[in-house]
Amino acid sequence: MAKQKWKDLSREQRRAIIALASVELVLTAIAAADLARRPADLVRGPKPLWWLAMFVQPAGPMAYLARGRESSAQ
Repeated sequence: MAKQKWKDLSREQRRAIIALASVELVLTAIAAADLARRPADLVRGPKPLWWLAMFVQPAGPMAYLARGRESSAQ
């Protein structure tokens, strides 16, 4: 099956791709900002590993936000 070009997609398909890409970008930005500010002792696992996980889209940022952060209230 040949790859579709952007111009061949319907308006709804283009909007869906833009919406999902926007959500992915925002999610990654939130996760990266949190990881940059959070002290290493409040991160589950090594921070460099979580930085690498940010590139595994969209699972990496979602995994960090769901599992990578320790609660700061102790």
